[in-house]
Amino acid sequence: MSVIRGPKDFWAGVLFVAIGAFAVVVAFNYPMGTAARMGPGYFPRALGSLLMLLGAMSVVRSFREKGGKVMRWQFLPIVATLGSTVIFGLIVQYVGLALSTLFLVVASSAASHEFRPKEAVLVGVFMAVLCTAVFVYGLKIQLPVWPGQG
Repeated sequence: MSVIRGPKDFWAGVLFVAIGAFAVVVAFNYPMGTAARMGPGYFPRALGSLLMLLGAMSVVRSFREKGGKVMRWQFLPIVATLGSTVIFGLIVQYVGLALSTLFLVVASSAASHEFRPKEAVLVGVFMAVLCTAVFVYGLKIQLPVWPGQG
């Protein structure tokens, strides 16, 4: 009998710890600051530390609770998700945040075997409105909302 009862939780936890540790190590080159006046290293260290804690909790859970097996890699969802994210980054300045976000949501959700076009478009429109409200109007990030505004 294997000591690891939940392989999915184990490997997810290991991945979280590795990514969190990477963020913390990279952030050591930046000044930390204080909670009241955060430096550029504050957020990556805090987030990386929380990610490592979450990963450690997942690893511990994998020894206690029985979980599912790790499935074979499926490259279509990975390529679709990463590819749509890269395309989003390349087109956002030209197409605008609203249409780029809609594209990102629909294209990345198309990789799922549970893909429903109407739902994906509705979620995409909701996310486009939310992202525009938060990033453009709330945080005042200089991104065009529609094509031709950049």
